[in-house]
Amino acid sequence: MVRCCVLYHSLDTFLAAAALDTMRRYVTWIDIALVANDAFVPLLFELILAPDSIEQLRAAAVGCVLAILQKRMVPRQKVALLRSLPVSRVFADPNLVIKVPYLVTGYAAEVLECCKKLGFTDIDSSTPVELLEEALPSVFYVMQESEEVELGNVVEFLSDYVITMRTPLQKQAVYLGHILEFIRVQICYDPAHRNNLDILDRIGREEEDQMGERRKDLLVLFCSICRLAPDVTQLFIQNLLIRALSSSEASVEEVEATFTLFYRLGETVNEEAMRTGSGLLRELVQMLLSSQFPCLSHRMVALIYLETVMRFMKFVQDNPQYIPYVLAAFLDQRGIHHPNLNVSRRAGYLFMRAVKLMKSKFVPYLDMILRGLQDTITQFTTSDWCSKNLECSVSEDGSQIFEAIGLLIGMEDVSPEKQSDYVAAFLRPLCQKLNEVLLDSKAQGLEESSAKVLTLQQIIMALNALSKGFNARLATSICPAIGIMFKQALSEVLEILIAFPNIKILRNKITSFIHRMVDILGGSIFPCLPVVLKQLLMESEVPSSHKLLPFLPVSCAFGDASRDVLEETSQYLKHTVYGHEAKGSNFAPKDMVDFLVLVNQLISKFSTSVEGILEEIFPAIATRLIVILSKDAFPSGPGCNTEEVRELQELQRILYTFLHLMANHNLSSVFLAPNCRGYLDALMQLLLLAACSHKDVLLRKLCVQIFMKLIKDWCTNCNVDDKVPGFRSFIIEKFATDCCLYSVLDKSFEFHDANTLLLFGEIVLAQKVMYEKLGSDFIIHFVSKGLQAARCPHELTEQYYQKLQANDIKALKSFYQLLVENLRQQQNGSLVFR
Repeated sequence: MVRCCVLYHSLDTFLAAAALDTMRRYVTWIDIALVANDAFVPLLFELILAPDSIEQLRAAAVGCVLAILQKRMVPRQKVALLRSLPVSRVFADPNLVIKVPYLVTGYAAEVLECCKKLGFTDIDSSTPVELLEEALPSVFYVMQESEEVELGNVVEFLSDYVITMRTPLQKQAVYLGHILEFIRVQICYDPAHRNNLDILDRIGREEEDQMGERRKDLLVLFCSICRLAPDVTQLFIQNLLIRALSSSEASVEEVEATFTLFYRLGETVNEEAMRTGSGLLRELVQMLLSSQFPCLSHRMVALIYLETVMRFMKFVQDNPQYIPYVLAAFLDQRGIHHPNLNVSRRAGYLFMRAVKLMKSKFVPYLDMILRGLQDTITQFTTSDWCSKNLECSVSEDGSQIFEAIGLLIGMEDVSPEKQSDYVAAFLRPLCQKLNEVLLDSKAQGLEESSAKVLTLQQIIMALNALSKGFNARLATSICPAIGIMFKQALSEVLEILIAFPNIKILRNKITSFIHRMVDILGGSIFPCLPVVLKQLLMESEVPSSHKLLPFLPVSCAFGDASRDVLEETSQYLKHTVYGHEAKGSNFAPKDMVDFLVLVNQLISKFSTSVEGILEEIFPAIATRLIVILSKDAFPSGPGCNTEEVRELQELQRILYTFLHLMANHNLSSVFLAPNCRGYLDALMQLLLLAACSHKDVLLRKLCVQIFMKLIKDWCTNCNVDDKVPGFRSFIIEKFATDCCLYSVLDKSFEFHDANTLLLFGEIVLAQKVMYEKLGSDFIIHFVSKGLQAARCPHELTEQYYQKLQANDIKALKSFYQLLVENLRQQQNGSLVFR
């Protein structure tokens, strides 16, 4: 092989290179002494070092040397091998270093690996520290000048090198400076795409995505250096800021990279250092806030500048003298008044976050803030919105400015008179614009995709956001004028719902606004509720001619219904009451979910005060739910996890939450109202099926709790005085045995599961409640038709009765679990459950 290379390297370059490539392939598994010797090594380095060496041969020789370097061996032997190679002659020639970058980085990586294994303390001649010190300048030179070397390999080497440092020495601090500069250069965008990134077209988005991937490991390396040597990093950032401010030729790409690194520096600063501004941090933040940096008109630079300001808000929080600078950054042309819509919207969102963090300290500047935002608010209400205005993310729709305003106005430090004036100043133009668009829409019609819908949507969102700064106490007691104004705004918003109830996007926004109004208007919202609930139920309204019909077939007597009867009930409702409409969009589960969430909020907030309202709307709710949820299970298996099925599952969960809230807020009398009673049986069947066999254990627990509350409300110790004829028998004959016995005997009832144990505790408690309310009727049936049918031994039955009579619910639970496990073993799966 040696002879071939010697004879043919000048006569037949291709043959010599092929011979070297063949040798490289054998190095990994042959004895290293066969190649790392006086015959091969001088020849390989002669081919590498010779000025007139052909590139093909030089590359082949480099491949062989790399194979030798990467040969696995004991660290001390590897160090001896590294010392024997005349790599220093390569490092001495910068022109040659550029030609063999992989040799330089590969050699340095092997040396570093030996350093990690042997340590950096110079104990004896075998320590490779000096070899690493010799290689690093060439590595940095390659990083800066060569385009051939793979970025990933370099970053991996530098990361390993930084990790090995403890407290950087002066020379190492210099090396860290080189690494920081390398990172800065590598994260700069290509100037060729500057305009694309400013308008963010397709090419700009692709460039952003690619740079995001490219930067990941580089910025992780940067953060490692920040934590290792904060002083070095802060000095580096300071020099970059000074360079950006002093140079008239600072490019967009360089300034953006500077702010990106500054932002990442903020991620690594601990809370104490951030609060006190340790090191150069105070000077850096002051430069950031008080200086007018170039290129801020560019979208990319402006965005990262604002993010960096927000990153250091905790410093400003403890140093309030910088608040005017922060407000200026958010409110002037750098932020909310930036010509680029994306930047302006992002600035509004970040300003809202800053207000949440420091609203009490912003109050003294409230007049200045509102003056600075007045033209923005005017523009918001005079714009004709179109889809291109809404291309920002959902969290940056422009309404965040109103949320920030509301949060500031709603502070207790602001006098009620000023609060009222401020609210009026912002609500009046919003409502005026809303009325203008609504009148025009009524005259000309309204399409769901039209610009008018987008305009109405934005106004409603702004009203909603503004209201977030106020609570019921402020709006109804301290400053009732605010409550009156929001109530008027609600009335005007409801006009949209009345005029255009079928435009789903507006219904969703209006529903969200109603939720807020419930929170801040309190009981004063009651006059609006009939209109609200009627309009939200409009598409699912029961025809008036059918509202008082006996919806259940005659065969469905209380306590006798089964799954078949429940299905019969559903079909009856579909065909008799709704006909073909039952198949349409009127039965959309998502609409019912949104509606029930609102009703649940009303129940939670007003309790029995909504009893009359519930009696009016309950028939429509019950009818709709019985039709949609007539079966106790949904399709399962491959292809069944569809959006439609998930919506049905969510509706089922909300339904039982709704019933649970009714029961626990003393509203069970609604079930017994004349126009509601006809639905009771079907709902009890739904509850029973869910309590016995629903896959969601926590939902089963809710259903058991509902039954317990109804037993307490409707049953007395005397059978004659029961409020609901037949309910006692239903509980004793169905709920007690099916839910409290058979469902827990099923082996799917897993006692090792924490949630299942919670359900079991409720089931045991339900038995105690039934015993207290239903007395001997319950215990006789439960023992004779339940425990004895399950072949429970007589002595266990006796013990169960004794535990049930006692007042120790914990002992009853423990015993009942042992009884169930005993019955499971005894039956050995032979019991046929009902």
